[in-house]
Amino acid sequence: MNDTTDKAATFDLECRNLVRRFGDFVAVDDVSFGIPQGDFFSILGPSGCGKTTILRMMAGFLQPTSGDILIKENSVLDMPPNRRPVNMVFQQLALFPMMSVGENIAYGLQRKGLGKSDIADKVRSALDRIGLPGSGDKSIKQLSGGQQQRVAIARCLVLEPAALLLDEPLGALDLKLREHMKIELKKMQDKFGTTFIYITHDQSEALVMSDHVAVMNEGHFEQIGTPQDLYYHPDTAFVAAFVGETNRWHGRVEQINKDGIKVVTADGVPLLATSAGGEQHQAGAEVDIFVRPESVVIATDADRVSSMDNRITGDLVSILFNGANSRALIRDRQTGGELDVALPQTGEFSHLKRGQEVHLGWGMAQAKAFAALTDSGTKEVGT
Repeated sequence: MNDTTDKAATFDLECRNLVRRFGDFVAVDDVSFGIPQGDFFSILGPSGCGKTTILRMMAGFLQPTSGDILIKENSVLDMPPNRRPVNMVFQQLALFPMMSVGENIAYGLQRKGLGKSDIADKVRSALDRIGLPGSGDKSIKQLSGGQQQRVAIARCLVLEPAALLLDEPLGALDLKLREHMKIELKKMQDKFGTTFIYITHDQSEALVMSDHVAVMNEGHFEQIGTPQDLYYHPDTAFVAAFVGETNRWHGRVEQINKDGIKVVTADGVPLLATSAGGEQHQAGAEVDIFVRPESVVIATDADRVSSMDNRITGDLVSILFNGANSRALIRDRQTGGELDVALPQTGEFSHLKRGQEVHLGWGMAQAKAFAALTDSGTKEVGT
């Protein structure tokens, strides 16, 4: 899904038919999209898919092989990086350790030639917005990692760019701080109202913070949508496998009717599913079926799942306890494959023991069938 640009709309930043080649390698392959004012837009994808290449072209550090980049409806292809109305935040923050917090934030404003009174007002306002009021005289070394992150972003935002480009800025933080900064970044973006373009391979970062997400794969966009769209209504098997946790089966279509399709896996397991992504499957076609862990009903009594379209009896391998996000790994007795199942938050399954028999079930509507991938990166049930 490359051409997502609405020609009637206006955008803070727009890419049209963007291509970037490195010799014979196509890093970015005919990508088009537009980002409206104030949007938190993330480009999500595995390492090497081309997402940072797009960001560097936006910033002016790389020239496209072909295509155009527009900021506020004006092409910036001939504009050097220091003249473009965007700023970039890297994983390494590059704050000036010999300067105070306030001096770091004021640096770009001084370079622009603003008066001392205006600079002081803007620095004070920025510190209030990032939750560090009165910290202007502090040394950078006195701040925590998360506070330094906020200062680095504020230093860019006081310049009032059309868009802020962020290249995996949370990657160097520890897990707990990274989780905290997801929320802080979204709050900052809301307070400043600046368009954010965020590059990440971490789906949790993209889903939690973004208004819209583009999932990128091998140089092109697979799908652009809200986090909810990508999670519940993926357009392609790659998006279904890459966004969120999922169980996956591979098989062949045996039967088709108006309600869905019957698929038989390589292990001989019949599954009922619905066609996804607008695809029309033919009998004999190879497909991948995806089922989210929270779509699977778990029970110790087989009668509780007896009316469901798809049913499996298995044995508990382990409980992956994480409070309200706890899951169970269940080994299918027929195939030996393992299923990832979300446990209800009621605590009713806290008594489960390793090796205990359990029964699983899910509806046909929760099983999404796509044309088979050669390699989704998601382990199949039964393999």
